[in-house]
Amino acid sequence: MKPALLIAAAMLALAVAPAAQATGLTTCNSGPKSGWQSQDTLKTKLTGEGWKVRRIKVDGGCYEVYAINDNGERVEAYFHPVTFKHVLTSRR
Repeated sequence: MKPALLIAAAMLALAVAPAAQATGLTTCNSGPKSGWQSQDTLKTKLTGEGWKVRRIKVDGGCYEVYAINDNGERVEAYFHPVTFKHVLTSRR
């Protein structure tokens, strides 16, 4: 009976693992990280557009940016890491 329990536990862990990888609001089909532009380049781009970037992290294959946008709103914004295309914004 122990092998059956181990198999069930392993299957449960595999089923839950993909959900734990992306905790944000969206995902990007961004390919290998070797093709991504740097977070610093995105920060420079957004700062040039009037944003005050507080933090950038990877979530769901996207760059997730916590910032004050050019309208003075606190936002959580997602950008494609290859193209920097704006994917989604959530006001906080």
